[in-house]
Amino acid sequence: MPTTPAAPTESGSEPLDRLPGRQPAAAELAHTAARRAGDLLAPPAPVRLGDVVPAPEQVLPDPAADFTLTADAAIRVSPAGRDVAEQLAEWLRPATRFALPIADGPLPCDGPLVLTLSEAPLTEPADRADAAGSADAAGPVDAAGLVDAAGSVGVAGSVAGLGDEGYRLDVTPAGVRITAATPAGLFHGAQTVRQLFPAAIDGAAQAAERWAVPGGSIVDRPRFPYRGAMLDVARHFFPVEDVLRVVDHLARYKLNHLHLHLTDDQGWRIAVDSWPRLAEVGGATEVGGGPGGSYTQADYRRIVAYAARRHVTVVPEIDLPGHTNAALVAYPELAPGKIPPPPYTGTEVGFSYVDPADERTYAFVTDVIGEVAALTPGPWLHLGGDEAFKVKGAAYTGFVERAQRIVAATGKTVVGWHQLAPAGHADGRVLQWWGTNGDDPETAEAVRRGARLILSPGNRVYLDMKYAADTPIGHDWAGLIDVRRAYDWDPGTHLTGVPAEAVLGVEAPLWTESVTTLAEVEFMLFPRLPAVAELGWSPRSTHDWAGFRERLAGHGSRWTAAGITYHPSPDVPWPAAPTVPTQRTDDTTADTH
Repeated sequence: MPTTPAAPTESGSEPLDRLPGRQPAAAELAHTAARRAGDLLAPPAPVRLGDVVPAPEQVLPDPAADFTLTADAAIRVSPAGRDVAEQLAEWLRPATRFALPIADGPLPCDGPLVLTLSEAPLTEPADRADAAGSADAAGPVDAAGLVDAAGSVGVAGSVAGLGDEGYRLDVTPAGVRITAATPAGLFHGAQTVRQLFPAAIDGAAQAAERWAVPGGSIVDRPRFPYRGAMLDVARHFFPVEDVLRVVDHLARYKLNHLHLHLTDDQGWRIAVDSWPRLAEVGGATEVGGGPGGSYTQADYRRIVAYAARRHVTVVPEIDLPGHTNAALVAYPELAPGKIPPPPYTGTEVGFSYVDPADERTYAFVTDVIGEVAALTPGPWLHLGGDEAFKVKGAAYTGFVERAQRIVAATGKTVVGWHQLAPAGHADGRVLQWWGTNGDDPETAEAVRRGARLILSPGNRVYLDMKYAADTPIGHDWAGLIDVRRAYDWDPGTHLTGVPAEAVLGVEAPLWTESVTTLAEVEFMLFPRLPAVAELGWSPRSTHDWAGFRERLAGHGSRWTAAGITYHPSPDVPWPAAPTVPTQRTDDTTADTH
């Protein structure tokens, strides 16, 4: 199974000869001159500025401005940006074996690798202002810069108009500067810098590379504010470390939401203090009869905190009123007949539900939603709501409307599958559309009543679908989804009668009826996850399959270096053949999710 590369330990205090204000000695000046002369003779950086995934909004290469990171580099950071600086150092240290010490302090005019945040507006140089266009109006910004040990920070730019997640990147022979309005934008810029180093940067072992970054400028911001993926931990349970690994995959491609499907017929995965048997009993099963498992509240907090550090918001889903067999095994008084059902380890759907006519059901919903909301700092709480086939008409809409009020009382915003559409609108409600036909009048009507949409079309971004007929794991009820099919659609125009401004974003769900290990999770995510990330982040004007497949091909060697399993799509010119999971004899399929 792939493993997460271990980062070297944090280096110690910064040497005195790296502090600002020191005049460079003659030997250091000679070293600088020699290094710059060497740069002039060096070949171009192996990665092009335009090779980034997802595609940036604007890329202006400068082949004469490559930057080379050297062993005597350091990172200087103002307090608000220190965490991003630490993460950048964690990414770069293993393969380079450079110390990259981090120190707080003001941005020096001349010195080592620098990362800083500033409240003051930055002045836009004339030669960059015209190229950046309207995205660079004057305004308060945070800035981050990287320079080599003998160079100076290149240029700084205003980022008003780039929003909470945008950034600009400027690379010169003297250094690299990321400029952003928020730590989230700074983090996304740092992920871009990571991609611009040679692919060996993603390995755990030291690599003999010239650590060059291609010269030029990038101006970038997301198209949609919500960009995510879902991991179903209910059908098969995945331990905390696996979930954290998935968070890293999302963050690498600027996806900012992880939707956790925490409850279903086959297992209840989150501890609830007021209803302890949910995890103790309901968590003891999974598809195929395995041992299941559940997260303690401390486990869940750890996932949430880990994701937050990477600017990923966790969206917990408690699926109601259907998909509840595990809860009914634990607490049969919630069942319509008050008879405990047997544990379920199959893959059928639509047979279980909590009793919508019993007040104990709403006490249960209030307690569970209240505890999960208290554990979740993000704004969203997902109610599920799909495939409750035995709760019909007014019983269903009445339950949903009451559950929506319970969520609202916790201060969270309701998210639910698009089957919630007939129920009365709740302020801010978000519907997650997973249909396969772009004509859905009921969902369009809910949008007219104020709903926003997350688009997850089953025949485009359901990542449990097989890539091809011979894919060893996965389903095909929504069709086969190769990487091109996942990429070639437009969230802004996909659903008839829904304007682009009603689309909050995109999400790629991975249901796990047939997925049992981290390696299999990664195999189903890659290479389709970056395709979905590009749909959510990049402007439509950059959409181009031919260009995307070429950029994506370069990431295969990165995934190999990082120990990430991926599918070798025949449509992409990969540099080498990866490992493919073998077919299991106990593989199961399901009709829907």
